[in-house]
Amino acid sequence: MSLHFKHSTGLHSIKSVLSLGLIFILSCSGESESDNTTVDPTSSDPVMIEPTGDENYLNLDSDYIYDQSMLHTFELTLSEESLARIDGDPTAEQYVSGSLTFDGETVSPIGIRYKGSIGAFVGCVSGSDWSNPSGFKTCTKLSMKIKLNWLDSDDNFYGLKKLQFHSQNLDDSQMRDRLGYHLFREMDVPAPRSTHARLLINGVYTGLYALVEQIDGRFTRENFDDGSGNLYKEVWPLSEDGRALSESQYISALKTNEEDPQDSMLMKAFADELEQSSTDMDLKEVISKWMDIDEIMSYVVVDRMIQVDDGPFHWYCGDVCTNHNYYWYEDPTDHKLYLIPWDLDNSFENIEGDFNPVTSIADDWGEISANCLAFSYGAFGLRQRSAACDKLTAGWVLFEEEYEAKKREFLEGPFAQANIDALIDQWSAQIRPATDEADRKIPDAIGVSQWENALRSLKRSLSFARNQ
Repeated sequence: MSLHFKHSTGLHSIKSVLSLGLIFILSCSGESESDNTTVDPTSSDPVMIEPTGDENYLNLDSDYIYDQSMLHTFELTLSEESLARIDGDPTAEQYVSGSLTFDGETVSPIGIRYKGSIGAFVGCVSGSDWSNPSGFKTCTKLSMKIKLNWLDSDDNFYGLKKLQFHSQNLDDSQMRDRLGYHLFREMDVPAPRSTHARLLINGVYTGLYALVEQIDGRFTRENFDDGSGNLYKEVWPLSEDGRALSESQYISALKTNEEDPQDSMLMKAFADELEQSSTDMDLKEVISKWMDIDEIMSYVVVDRMIQVDDGPFHWYCGDVCTNHNYYWYEDPTDHKLYLIPWDLDNSFENIEGDFNPVTSIADDWGEISANCLAFSYGAFGLRQRSAACDKLTAGWVLFEEEYEAKKREFLEGPFAQANIDALIDQWSAQIRPATDEADRKIPDAIGVSQWENALRSLKRSLSFARNQ
């Protein structure tokens, strides 16, 4: 390989049905990962704590935060006024100032806000229109983003500048993020690290979250030999009709080098060559030139085996057909492009059938329906287009031998039953006390018995996938 990278039943029922890819169809956009969000200028800052240089958070790296053998506890502290402000309108994603206490050390000031696309707020805000969420916070848990380099300081926290706490409100198993990203990484796909964490706000335990690594410039430097290149969010190399986009369209999707894009703009060159390829052989040659075939076949195998059906292989159709929930990284040294998975909330759930009427994909890998026209599918009759109608995806389908080799490797290694069951058992034992604590203390937390049933269901689904 040549990879270069080192208890509210009603609420849970509503969320399972709506599950939230539908929002993408309505808006054609997910949550912005940009931090150009509103800053509350009136919130009172906590007293600045001047570090002495001896603090662990300045001297240890992020491996400690994402240590899979540990269940960390984080505590956020903010004024009652600031908490009331973000609770009053979580969808505004407005940063307020506060502090973070971890392992007996306090970092201040930091930025604190709620985060998520429309789906993250279903059933959790007071507004009556779920497709246009508004109003005050009604759930104990909402996903949160913490900006540690608050006010554009150069400070970091265990080598990190942001923390993301995902509420897992759509995931009764509380395993999808952690397990999904783990499986990608086990197959040498660059993917965020994820573990679990307890979170307290002003001394009150709010529950168990998935702590998911931010994909940003620090992530690229951590995962690639040359991490200085361009990182893009949710821009596909080709348009729906197979044409390269304009350079400005790629630039607008940048998440690094926004002020000074790399001169190479590999994405644009890749797209131009894809558009110009006229035969299957040409297409394979272009893809082999610009991508690591082992890596992308590993990506496809993991994605399809765990049914990441709200990701790049689901082409939702409204006025246009498009996909979401991914990043691209272009390495300026090896001149390759890498696809990075993102937002695994809806993974695993459609393995045994079309459980989710929004995200389910009609076709198996490489299949085409409706002669590449948009068609209605699922209980809601939502429109989608076959992924293999996209020229790039169709090119990946051509690598049949490489795909089958990677599938065997996955089935015999990371996805083998003994490995998966041991991992789930280990992690569930780790988070059981926190899950039980939430069940006892938090009225709308998932019950332990409901969680245990979801874990059994997850294992059953994985066995089903393994044997198909």
